[in-house]
Amino acid sequence: MRKFLVFLDDSRECLNAIRFAAMRAAKTGGAVQVLAVIPASEIQHGLGVAEVMRAEAYERIRAHFEVFAKWMRDRPGVEPELVVREGEPGNELLAQLGDDPEIGIVVLAASVENTGPGPLISRLMREMATLPCPITIVPGDISRERLEEIT
Repeated sequence: MRKFLVFLDDSRECLNAIRFAAMRAAKTGGAVQVLAVIPASEIQHGLGVAEVMRAEAYERIRAHFEVFAKWMRDRPGVEPELVVREGEPGNELLAQLGDDPEIGIVVLAASVENTGPGPLISRLMREMATLPCPITIVPGDISRERLEEIT
């Protein structure tokens, strides 16, 4: 089964990437895999403190994911998969692509700011020649209605 890989973060535009991936997956018989990355800098402390910080990060990610997962189950009827990795986001996204051969498309959202592409898009563009699948970049401020029209 072809999976749409979406990166979960705290950005406003993340919602559009998730909507797009879920609607495309529903219409094409695919699946959605949601990747969240805990930056290593968030858990580099003493062993006991690191474990508490890691647990808190996983809990925060799980709660964030469940909001989107409920919508995916209720609206387009897709059961999403959550993958949580630790490290540098760009490295972990590339590692996930290497680890899961069922990923057929990476879906990222463009920032709504005019500061240029974000670090993930920039990183994937540098690696474009060696990626195992295409990338879809969803405009960060595209309307839900327009997403429904084009998916």
